[in-house]
Amino acid sequence: MSKVEEKLAELGLTLPEVAKPVAAYVPAIRSGEYVFTSGQLPVVEGKLPKTGKVGAEVDPDEAKQLAQTCALNALAAVKSVIGDLDRIEQVVKVVGFVASAPDFTGQPAVINGASELLGEALGEAGVHARSAVGVAVLPLDAPVEVELQVRVKAGA
Repeated sequence: MSKVEEKLAELGLTLPEVAKPVAAYVPAIRSGEYVFTSGQLPVVEGKLPKTGKVGAEVDPDEAKQLAQTCALNALAAVKSVIGDLDRIEQVVKVVGFVASAPDFTGQPAVINGASELLGEALGEAGVHARSAVGVAVLPLDAPVEVELQVRVKAGA
């Protein structure tokens, strides 16, 4: 088990199986020293635990937890490409999408669920640039979606 996965276990979390794509794409792809994930939904055991808009059907605190699940799914996708999460040198960028009620403006706090998890699991390597974007709707009516760009250690 990698140090990153050990840290996740200390947090009471386990890395899931890679979520199956819902369309014609792969969960992650490597280009040189970078791995790019596709947008990851908060799928747990093949299902979305919650659907709807944040600020309407979905409470912002629930959405923050769902963003954490998205980040776990993204880490699983990265692992499927590089084999060992300890090979991550830096999370470079996180992009988070929040399906938002028209008057909801708390997208950054929701995506903190992903950002905080990455910081806790990866330490300094988890510090990243980020965008948190409100959108009208996401695939399968998911409340949140997260994608990562990570740099992999040389020679890994």
